[in-house]
Amino acid sequence: MSVPIVFLDTETTGLHADRRPWEIGIIRRDEHGQTETTIQVADVDLSGAELIGLKIGRFHDRHLHYGEADADAHEKDDGHLLLEERDAAREVEHLTRGAHIVGAVPSFDTECLAAMLRRHRLVPAWHYHLIDIEALAAGYLRGRHEMALPLPWNSDDLSRAVGVSTTEDERHTAMGDARWAMRVYDAVAGSAQ
Repeated sequence: MSVPIVFLDTETTGLHADRRPWEIGIIRRDEHGQTETTIQVADVDLSGAELIGLKIGRFHDRHLHYGEADADAHEKDDGHLLLEERDAAREVEHLTRGAHIVGAVPSFDTECLAAMLRRHRLVPAWHYHLIDIEALAAGYLRGRHEMALPLPWNSDDLSRAVGVSTTEDERHTAMGDARWAMRVYDAVAGSAQ
């Protein structure tokens, strides 16, 4: 593999332009293998949060600092980090540097992460061409079945159509959605990239 691939998802404080990431799921696949990292931002700024965004990711149930989750038990798990935002930014920059980003509407995630990096005087260093699994699956299905898929696309329907299932517990967790994106990508493009 010549270029690293990062399967990425974030859970954020809302759907608005000024949203902040509070959970980041990163699966990096490169010449050394594959690693998974989940980061929760310990000092996430909630002053501009939207309740709908927090509900989608189950923030109050799952955040290790603000929620009901057991931080001590969670920190012992390999690949799970509870970091101040400045340290989270450094980790994200390091893990995504030079990589192709793959996700479900990855621009939503990369815009939010780019703002976080810049707040800490870092620059996004991932490849500018993002890979959206929904567009990838729709193109694959169109080519395979020679039929157009009507808009709007439904990500769950597209996923099932390429043979990938997901559970409600998995969805809308950063790592769960990153793993789902990876499975869809691998089903369409193959894992030997």
